[in-house]
This record gives sequence, C-alpha cells and structure tokens, in this order.
Amino acid sequence: MEIDLDTFSARDWAEPTDTDPVRFAMVGLGWWTREQAIPAVEDADYCETTVLISSTTEKADAVAADLDGIEATLTYDDYADGGATEHYDAVYVCTPNALHREHVVPAAEYGKAVLCEKPMEGDVEDARVLVDACDEADVPLMVAYRLQTEPVARRARELIQSGSIGDVVSMVGHMSDTLLEFADETSWRLDPELSGGTTINDIGIYPLNTLRFILDEDPTAVYARTESVQPEYEGVDEHAAFQLEFSEGKLASCTVSHSAAVESSLRFVGTDGELTIDGLFFPDTRKTLRISGPDIEGVYRPEPVDQMREEFDYFANRLQRGVAPEPDGEHGLVDMHALEALYESAETGKRVEIE
Repeated sequence: MEIDLDTFSARDWAEPTDTDPVRFAMVGLGWWTREQAIPAVEDADYCETTVLISSTTEKADAVAADLDGIEATLTYDDYADGGATEHYDAVYVCTPNALHREHVVPAAEYGKAVLCEKPMEGDVEDARVLVDACDEADVPLMVAYRLQTEPVARRARELIQSGSIGDVVSMVGHMSDTLLEFADETSWRLDPELSGGTTINDIGIYPLNTLRFILDEDPTAVYARTESVQPEYEGVDEHAAFQLEFSEGKLASCTVSHSAAVESSLRFVGTDGELTIDGLFFPDTRKTLRISGPDIEGVYRPEPVDQMREEFDYFANRLQRGVAPEPDGEHGLVDMHALEALYESAETGKRVEIE
C-alpha cells in the first residue's frame, strides 16, 4: 500500500457550484482574524469578506482600509441590532470564548449561518444556549476545528480507520507555544472569566478534538494536572498534562504548554504498527506523516495547505450546496463537556467521567 502524494491534499469534500460566493461578516478583529482568517478568505474559492464587526467602528474602518469589497463596518451593538444584514450571508465569530454566545445568537436570529471558533464558549451552559439558538432558527452552525479539513489529518483518519496499523492501543499528543511573545498580562486568554481556562481550553482542545476526529470516537473519562509558574498565569493554567480514556482500553496521553517551544505532534500506536504526525496543529508549519505497518511504510511530506482557507472554503462550499457542515454544535458540545471534566480533574486530582 502506498500513499499517492499527487492526491494527498485533494479536496475530497469539494463539489464545484455555480452559486455566488458566500459573503462573510467577520465578528471580532483580533490578530487571528486579521492575520489568518481575512487573508485566507481573500484567497478562497467559495467565499469573500464583506462586513467587519468590532468594538468600535474606528477599529473596523482601519482594517477595512486595507481591504477590497467591504460593504459595511459595524460595532457589536450595531451588529446585534441587525445592521447591514443585507450585506452578509454568514458570520465568523472570533471573539473571546465567553463572548461567543452573545455574538452567535444575533446571527441565528437574523438567519445567518455561523462558523464559530473553538471552544464554543467559556462553559457548557452557554455553549448549549448557543447551539440551541442555531437549532431553533434552523441555521447551520459549524465549529472551527480547522484540523478536520487539514489533508494530513484526513489522510491519517483514513489510514487509521482502514486498519493500516492494526487496532489502536495508545496515543500521544503534544502542543506548545510561547503565548507571552505575542500577548501580555492583559490578554483575554489570561482572564479566566473570558477564556474559561487558558492552556487546556486554548491549545489542549487541538489534540483532544483531533484524536476524536481521527478515531471517530469520543473519550469517556479524563485525568488532568495543571501547573503555573510565571506570574502572568496566576489563576489560570500555563502547562498541563492529561489522559483521555476511550473504549476497549485505548488511552491517550497529552501535554500542552503556553510557555515552551512551538511544537506539535500526534502519535498512534497500534497492534501492527504506528503512525505519527509532526507539525500538525499549527497552520504555518510543514507537516510530516510517518507510518509503519504490515502493508505500508514511509515518510510523507506533502505540500502544505492554508488550513484556514480549507476551513472557510469547506464551510462555504457546503452552504452553497445546501449540505449541513461538520463538525456541528453537538460535536462541539462533546469537547465542552470534556474540557469541563479536565479542569475538574485538575482541581480535584481525581479521574472524572465525562457526562
């Protein structure tokens, strides 16, 4: 068995349409939206940015000055009051976690599709309200797990599901970065009221959700420990280690840190071999997939794709075709319950079953 690198990064989810591009309103103009989301949509095939929404029109206007095609700039209050709804079809919500609910609900009320950043909210209760609002309004809601449209993760999922390394027995995940190099103590990520938790919530969700996606299975129980060393992290987690329990005795061990070298990896060990991916969780790093099994062995370094462009184009292409996008709100709620259990475990020092 060999991997065809010519089709490795093929968009297996795409179907061409004659429909007009999906028009996005960007809700929240922090660095991620400005430096990742907006450029991704500029290069996208199925969508475009037409509305910018921020805390002040001055900030939105400043961002709009460097862009073509912007039809309106709004404050959050203008947006909640229904401003410029004729100029957009969908919203991308990228505000602090605990503000997602207040920015998703208006979109649902005005019949706009929603692409909401992860985690969906600061706590399970508000996440549930967010999901229910979209369900009641019958508007599509997709949670922005960009790894689910990353070709390397999709190929890994196919390989694992086809039994290329036998039955999966154990998994190891890691993600780390240097948060304080691009943020200071005023960052919302260091405010537990806005973030709902820092390192596990912010980057622990990457191995958590990607393991769920590749295994096509949800964890049943967790154990976690957190540590904080630098004064900026007082009251929130800086480093964490956690274990996820899956069915049939499968265990995952993960480590995450906001104060370590920029690294990420994921490893699956099975009864007949192993599969590892280096550089998976960051949008700008080269991905390397290594696999060793009875019928396949090799190292694969496909040409990288823009993870954010893939995510936006996938979402837009689904909307154009009238097909519900995945992962949806119910999928995101599973992570919310898992994150809640992880923080409970870190606080109590005990294994916690996921509700």
